[in-house]
Amino acid sequence: MPRSLHLALHPYGVGGPGQHGLWKDPRVAKNASIDINYYIRLAQAAEHALFDALFIVDSQFINSTYPAHYLNRLEPLTLLSAVATHTKHLGLVGTASSTYNSPFNLARRFASLDHISGGRAGWNVVTSFDTGTSKNFGLDEHLDYATRYGRALEFVKVARGLWDSYEDDAFPADVERGLFLDPAKLHELDHAGEHFKIAGPLNLSRSPQGQPVIFQAGVSEEGRDLAAQVAEGIFAPGGTLESSRDYYADIKQRTAAYGRDPDHVKILIHGGPVVAATDEAAKRREREIFEEDDDFDRNLALLGRAFGAHDFSVYDLDAPFPDVAHLAEKGGRTGAAQLIERAGAEKLTLRQVAESVNQFRQSPFVGDPRTVADSIQQWFEAGAFDGINLAFRTEEELNYFVDGVVPLLQKRGLFRTEYTSDTLRGNLGLPIPANRHTHTREPQLVSD
Repeated sequence: MPRSLHLALHPYGVGGPGQHGLWKDPRVAKNASIDINYYIRLAQAAEHALFDALFIVDSQFINSTYPAHYLNRLEPLTLLSAVATHTKHLGLVGTASSTYNSPFNLARRFASLDHISGGRAGWNVVTSFDTGTSKNFGLDEHLDYATRYGRALEFVKVARGLWDSYEDDAFPADVERGLFLDPAKLHELDHAGEHFKIAGPLNLSRSPQGQPVIFQAGVSEEGRDLAAQVAEGIFAPGGTLESSRDYYADIKQRTAAYGRDPDHVKILIHGGPVVAATDEAAKRREREIFEEDDDFDRNLALLGRAFGAHDFSVYDLDAPFPDVAHLAEKGGRTGAAQLIERAGAEKLTLRQVAESVNQFRQSPFVGDPRTVADSIQQWFEAGAFDGINLAFRTEEELNYFVDGVVPLLQKRGLFRTEYTSDTLRGNLGLPIPANRHTHTREPQLVSD
């Protein structure tokens, strides 16, 4: 079966990292990030365009320097539960931390979203980037990398075990026999591991897609290895065509090494297309967007996030980049290490490093609709991704992409012309996991 392109939508609200000036745009409501109707409109537009999913990011720590969207936004599962009642096919993927949640509660919340939506829930597993989060959960220190990723792996395994608490036919609801539940088909978990001790069972049955789809977004060695073991969808950073191909090949190889089918892991890169009537107009608009969002103080604060929300404003901006390597170990270690290495090799000042955080980098998906469709096709066929996690600054820009680019992708046979399933797994072409307690049942592959 030929590969099919997958598209997800990632709302910006009033502006996330690198979108510091978005809230000033008159087309963007100042309360967009907390307006459920904003998300419902976007979700319905994405569903009209036959997208696979709506993706909601999250974090649980802020200070006043954080991007506008981070300062005042809705909790993902609450948000997605509301959106679920206004959509029928669109997948609903929410971010939740495996470091600052308990498996039973989170498994129950995602299973609830899966039922509310009829089998369209996905969980983006994160280990929490912001070191300050620990102090919101009664801990003095953020957990180190090894502990966080070990906990994440065990957390996912526990959640999957809880989602299998009931066999699929556990509820005969036989009035004549007075039998609502077949007790032989209810299973305790009795998990005792390094990080968790969970008895179970979960008080919720499996959904039409069996279990929520597991997503992950790791770039570090630990993140890639976790993704290869448990992820069914990956939100990748993108970059150049070459780096995206290398990441894609690496994840697929790691997945196969763990005995999993690489086709059952869908890799979506981040993409912010800029589409206009002509290539020149789109390039001009891309440059304007960069200039609107180029705020040095915000970029300096954004740099600090990779080092545990460290305050770089206390240093001499024109002195050599300070020795802060120790702060990266519990924060964004991979990105921070790259910054430190480059600063040392090129003898950069703090000001130069901060400016590079939001340096202008032309997107490959900029131009008129045909140019953007050509680029997407080139990257897809080159094995750089299975899809794109799309971010648009305004609803008008989303609609322009939907009306101009999507029909071209459909005409080329790259993207669906109708939904083939009511579940997220079905539309991603992922198998329904066999219930571990139903030993005679093989995994069911639903149509892509």
